[in-house]
Amino acid sequence: MSLIEIIRAVFINISTNKVRVFLTSLGIIVGSFTIIMVVGIGKGSQADVEEQYKNLSVGTLYVMNTKGVKTTETLDFEDVKAMQEGNFSAIKNADIMLSSNVNVSYYDISYSSLAVGATKNFKEINSLELDYGEFINEYANEKKERVVVIGTDLAEILFEGGASEAVGKDIKLNGKKYEIIGVLKRSGNSLLGFSPDEGIILPYETAVKYIMNEKSSPKITVLVKDIDSVEEAKSEITEILNKNHKGKSDQFMIMDAGSRLVAAQESAATMTAMLISVATCVLVVGGIGIMNVLLVSVKERTREIGILKAIGAQRRDILLQFLLEAIIISASGGAIGITISVLIIPIIHSVGLSYVPSTYGYGLGFIFSVVIGTFFGYYPAAKAASLKPIDALNHE
Repeated sequence: MSLIEIIRAVFINISTNKVRVFLTSLGIIVGSFTIIMVVGIGKGSQADVEEQYKNLSVGTLYVMNTKGVKTTETLDFEDVKAMQEGNFSAIKNADIMLSSNVNVSYYDISYSSLAVGATKNFKEINSLELDYGEFINEYANEKKERVVVIGTDLAEILFEGGASEAVGKDIKLNGKKYEIIGVLKRSGNSLLGFSPDEGIILPYETAVKYIMNEKSSPKITVLVKDIDSVEEAKSEITEILNKNHKGKSDQFMIMDAGSRLVAAQESAATMTAMLISVATCVLVVGGIGIMNVLLVSVKERTREIGILKAIGAQRRDILLQFLLEAIIISASGGAIGITISVLIIPIIHSVGLSYVPSTYGYGLGFIFSVVIGTFFGYYPAAKAASLKPIDALNHE
């Protein structure tokens, strides 16, 4: 038989069993669709992670008390001064910060926010930019002035005119009046649980005097000169802590932003891989469905196979006919899965899920579909091809 005749026979059989073929391909459709969705959502999650950390230098270190360990030492300004003024080859800048939840109010509008006490270095170290006004300075810190810099989202919550109207206005933090001297540009970032977009920054000494309580634990943010100096900077920080805290550096932990980014990316990638495994299982089930249907088809078409062999059809012709049928069914299922995944993108975005369509996802879904169909279609095809003409013609 010629290849054209084989393909024609395949399409005739498919067209005469449309409903059965469609039901057979459902498993492939669902499986390929699931793989594409998982890859797209996985890439969307990774994009969200990168967006969240885009303003965070991988050369940023955080120093804080070790969690879960009873500590007698706390970080203070002396530690920061030692990092700023010491002759170190890896440390570029440092800042100390304290944080506490506060109630923010402006006339009849109130909001619960996180306030951070910091110095003028906070802006540079955390890659923050101002939209309006100015940042806190050294004078405000020394004089314990009641001034604040707020995030743009918080400004829009408190003021009808938004961030442009905030500078110069007085707000109350826990009932005490503070003047707004600056509004930050929206960053979308999160700094150890502090969102600059909704948060408040005030002079460190002001925060110590008016905002913080005995449970507040200072943290130090260190900016390293370059990414290759991270490990050296950790050693220098440990040396300072040992000197200032009489060898008790083990009561403090040093975290680097780069490891946080890598950990977040690895978590997203692991979740994606796990879900792809689940989708592959769905495809395998779909492949088993194709195998079962083709085995039934072989049984139903035994006499037809016998006639084909009797008039000269070779074993490879029968094998190719049934194998092509399996490949066409699985490929069609994969293509339908891709089409559905494209059509459903607006719905995914409307419910707030991050989804990034990709050629990789479409290719993976389609290739998996064809491979599964070919694998599970081979056995029925081989069984059909191995039938003896005389036995097939005598089959009832």
